[in-house]
Amino acid sequence: MSQENNPNIGFVSLGCPKNLVDSERILTQLRAEGYGLSPTYEGADLVVVNTCGFIDAAVEESLDAIGEALADNGRVIVTGCLGAKAEQIRGVHPDVLAVTGPHAYEEVMAAVHAHAPAPHDPYGSLIPAQGIKLTPRHYAYLKISEGCNHRCSFCIIPSMRGDLVSRPIGEVLGEAERLVGAGVRELLVVSQDTSAYGLDLKYRTDFFEGKPLDTRLTTLCKELGQLQAWTRLHYVYPYPHVDNLIPLMADGSILPYLDMPLQHASQRILKLMKRPAATEKVLDRIKRWRAECPDLTLRSTFIVGFPGETEDDFRQLLDFIEEARLDRVGCFAYSPVDGAAANALPDPVPEAIKEERRERFMRVQARISRDKLLAKVGQKMIVLVDEVHDHQIIARGPSDAPEIDGQVLIPGDWELDVGDFVEVAITGAGAHDLFAEPVAD
Repeated sequence: MSQENNPNIGFVSLGCPKNLVDSERILTQLRAEGYGLSPTYEGADLVVVNTCGFIDAAVEESLDAIGEALADNGRVIVTGCLGAKAEQIRGVHPDVLAVTGPHAYEEVMAAVHAHAPAPHDPYGSLIPAQGIKLTPRHYAYLKISEGCNHRCSFCIIPSMRGDLVSRPIGEVLGEAERLVGAGVRELLVVSQDTSAYGLDLKYRTDFFEGKPLDTRLTTLCKELGQLQAWTRLHYVYPYPHVDNLIPLMADGSILPYLDMPLQHASQRILKLMKRPAATEKVLDRIKRWRAECPDLTLRSTFIVGFPGETEDDFRQLLDFIEEARLDRVGCFAYSPVDGAAANALPDPVPEAIKEERRERFMRVQARISRDKLLAKVGQKMIVLVDEVHDHQIIARGPSDAPEIDGQVLIPGDWELDVGDFVEVAITGAGAHDLFAEPVAD
């Protein structure tokens, strides 16, 4: 079969970075087997939709995307988190060709083979060493595990993705090395629970380039720190052993950045959420971390309006963020998730109060974040160029994860390319972003 006659597959990827990594793996396998990739529904022999099913809004978006693909193409395979609820999908869209759950690479490929047979003459040479990426060339998500051992009452991820399954450290480092070799300048480490990496494997020894390494987060970060790229950690629960990462941040091996999903500060609400209820220990740990690594950036997310949350619980949360002074914060009004244990909790918070609390929370955090940004004016920092436009460069500093944090805006025309590192002086600060100019050599 000639390359021109190979089946073309359309692809829609929804949801979190972990889902994006799943999509990249499926796309890489498709190309490895000689399939073409179509940017349009009309040019595709079938369409794969990788869905999200975490909250109701994500479910609606996924079902809408499936419907759009069916309307414009007619041949659709569904995978991803919502795929764990096949009956729900088929109830709305009975004409889908197949439904698989999350990270079900083999099942997706089997469905593709069944409905668009693989070419007889694969073109493996078309595959770049780093695989197919959906992110820009200069950064990539590095997924180190699947699933989660927590049973948070507001979350259904374990029922969709299962318990923790860590990737062998040699496999992770091999992928990281290939990505950096292909031009990636920032590795964003992701999983459901990054701090727990290796726990399911009892931290057993694996090998990378002949060197024995224990499958443990600290070991992984030490090795990643030797690559010529930034390493940024996401979804890190503040377990005690996270203390071991701070020296690696202080000495520049990995970025001084921790994304910690804390969710709340009231111990009563944390208990209802089935989260570790140790707010004081978190505050003490943050103080120690900052003493050891003054440049540390802390990001977190919180839920307000959880069932049973009182005004006193909410005040405890506000007191916590005033004391913790986190750099980057997201806040969400609680939204019921179909199948979550929290749905059965008494004393739901009225929608108007949820939104009022979310707005109050964000007003307090906006002041803290603004003060944090203003304190950087006059400093110098290394930034990574994301975009080059006429009369402006858009970059990010060590404190800025792509798509969720702020940016460093550099007015003017400069001889810089996407993926370049450049030293800048911070000249101003806005509500979310910094302004800078390159430092003269």
